[in-house]
Amino acid sequence: MSMSKGRYLAEFELYVMLALARLEDTAYGVTIRQEIEERAGRPVSIGAVYATLGRLGDKGLVSFRTSDPLPVKGGRSRKYFRLTAGGQSALEESMAMLERMKHGLELDADSGRARK
Repeated sequence: MSMSKGRYLAEFELYVMLALARLEDTAYGVTIRQEIEERAGRPVSIGAVYATLGRLGDKGLVSFRTSDPLPVKGGRSRKYFRLTAGGQSALEESMAMLERMKHGLELDADSGRARK
């Protein structure tokens, strides 16, 4: 599948989609944020997570379901997110593109240079 213009994923969109793929049925705002922070090693605002989920939803790449309210006093519902079939395809294509771009390079973290 070839991604059309406007379907290319930005870096943070990739992080969110990879978190969704890892978390499966437990992916909601807080768990997505924690997953990205732990794996990327950088702080992430919950607002950035929800803004990105909104954009991905507008593109048809993620969907959500709302849970029953949590069984505690004042318990609220959660929005659980998942990749759509189109989102899974877009993620696979983006990862394949990264692999093609990276192929044959050895990245040297010490010098900050790539070697062919």
